[in-house]
Amino acid sequence: MDGAAASSEGLRYAEYARVPTGAGKGQAELDRGLARTMIAVGLGVATVAFAGRYAFHLWKPLEQAIMETAKRISTSSLSLYYKGGFEQKMSRREASLILGVSPSAGKAKIRTAHRRIMILNHPDKGGSPYLATKINEAKDLLESSAKN
Repeated sequence: MDGAAASSEGLRYAEYARVPTGAGKGQAELDRGLARTMIAVGLGVATVAFAGRYAFHLWKPLEQAIMETAKRISTSSLSLYYKGGFEQKMSRREASLILGVSPSAGKAKIRTAHRRIMILNHPDKGGSPYLATKINEAKDLLESSAKN
């Protein structure tokens, strides 16, 4: 009985220690699947790298064409704001650009535009005293020659 008990106990442990044949096969399939995935990822990265390299080679001539076209387009036509500094002696054109009214605008429109701009640029509210002077000069110039 001693031999039978030992053999049955050995059998019991052998059942737990023995790896089923399907599990070993599953691990091999899992390793193959992982290898396939890694190969696919590597090929994808290589494809993206070659496509990027090709795009950079194409970009050089396109970059020159885009830069030439951008130089042809005048930047002042794309902006609503006056580009440039102030003239030595203010003209009616410059005064109208500062206030954002036409040179032939009436006094009421000039005053309204002056008030709107001065609220935004007043020195007491953090605006520039130089700009406030230019805005006032523009108002005075336009009002002196305006009708009504």
